[in-house]
Amino acid sequence: QVHLTESGGGLVQAGGSLRLSCVGSGFTFSDYAMGWFRQTPGKEREFVSAISRSGSGTYYADSVKGRFTISRENAENTVFLQMDNLTPEDTADYYCATATKFRVKYYDRSDYDYWGQGAQVIVSS
Repeated sequence: QVHLTESGGGLVQAGGSLRLSCVGSGFTFSDYAMGWFRQTPGKEREFVSAISRSGSGTYYADSVKGRFTISRENAENTVFLQMDNLTPEDTADYYCATATKFRVKYYDRSDYDYWGQGAQVIVSS
């Protein structure tokens, strides 16, 4: 059974940093692309970042480009999201997800099959 577990969320002041982690189990982690999405109340879940199976390809939403960095450590079944220079607009629940299909539209949440339970990030001004 596939499980994704996020950690590392919390409260931070604007301009600060957080690092989210997501550990996967129940599947061969290195076989699948991984993504991060975020959601605020009343809004749709939006793409934040994604990384290819090997880690050679990384993708970012324009709103986080240059501030967030995605990486993965396949030996540890873990994907990371380093978030720097955070702003109150980054406040959301952050979800990691895995896409099992071979060709993934990284920006499209419908291409992801399994999701974690979410990690809350609050950025105060």
